[in-house]
Amino acid sequence: MTTIDFKAQAEAMRPELIARRRDFHMHPELAFEEIRTAGIVAQELSALGLEVQSGVGKTGVVAMLEGNQDGPTVLVRADMDALPIVEENQVVYASQTPGKMHACGHDGHTTIALGVAKLLSQNRDKIVGRVKFVFQPAEEIVGGAKAMIADGVLHDPRPDVSLGLHLWNSMPLGTLGVGDGPVMAGSSVFTLKITGKGGHAAAPHQSIDPVVCAAQMITAFQTIVSRNKDPLDNTVISVTWLRAGTAFNVIPQDVELRGTLRFFKLEVRALVERRMNEIASGIAVAMGCTADLTVEHNVLPVKNDPTVTERVRAVFRDYVGDAGLDTAERTMGAEDVGLFMDDIPGTYFFLGAAVPHQEAYYGLHHPKFDFDENALPLGVALLSAAIGDYVLKD
Repeated sequence: MTTIDFKAQAEAMRPELIARRRDFHMHPELAFEEIRTAGIVAQELSALGLEVQSGVGKTGVVAMLEGNQDGPTVLVRADMDALPIVEENQVVYASQTPGKMHACGHDGHTTIALGVAKLLSQNRDKIVGRVKFVFQPAEEIVGGAKAMIADGVLHDPRPDVSLGLHLWNSMPLGTLGVGDGPVMAGSSVFTLKITGKGGHAAAPHQSIDPVVCAAQMITAFQTIVSRNKDPLDNTVISVTWLRAGTAFNVIPQDVELRGTLRFFKLEVRALVERRMNEIASGIAVAMGCTADLTVEHNVLPVKNDPTVTERVRAVFRDYVGDAGLDTAERTMGAEDVGLFMDDIPGTYFFLGAAVPHQEAYYGLHHPKFDFDENALPLGVALLSAAIGDYVLKD
């Protein structure tokens, strides 16, 4: 337990935090291209006296803040990559790199984690244990966490708890999403190739049309959601890509579908995959085609450990009160931080950051996405306090 005034210390950093976030926003870098961002992160952490390792998981950075006594190891994770989006915001800090944009708040996440490192390093003499800062690349292509884990980020030392946050511009400033169990979905990607018999569009009876077969499958897949799984178990099946044909008067030889599955439970994922195989093969046989379905499991659900989360909520009550704690906020969006948290108990919370007085809402991955920069000092204070509850003493 500590009596450090995290809110006041974080508030004193406000100009620095806003300037740092805007610099990151103006210079976005895509997955595994975060050379500039990672360089700034490593330089800032080294200047604070932390032990820094670069090139972890290709372009990731890991830094250790050691206390004077042995104690728990807290992992703090922030993602750094941007998206291939043309920004439409008319702001002074708009992206200066055509076709690239921080449209998911990672510029804010990196800024907050650097602020936490600075705040806690100023209280290094009170740390019992250590804080392991993980600045991760390539979250948007769900490859960065895998790469860092492969490079041993969860060892030497192994963390006891994992903490992190996501800026959430659908919730107002001062509201926090801190639910137990799965709060973000797992994600899988599927590819389905349907093969028929090509021919002239004017003589469909001489062909086996894979387009009609594909249409039947796309519709039938939704019966898995409505008729096969428990209505209380959330899942999404979205076909988002279809390739078929080269001319209006030619029935193609084959069709390829791609899409995503989202789920909170692994048993639901298994059910969906089994039923998709059964439906695809059954419809293909009925219509004279063949079907080949492959499913790649990329991301696990982000599951908040109930014990850790209740401890974090107790800390957060001092900042936002009971009214500011939303325990029901969940999303079918995915986040590869779930790979860290599958192995390490932890809490990943949503930090309300709705843009005040905005005429229309622009959510994650939108060309006009933005967030309230007042969330930056609040995020630093909250995350520092949650970490401090584990490793700081007076």
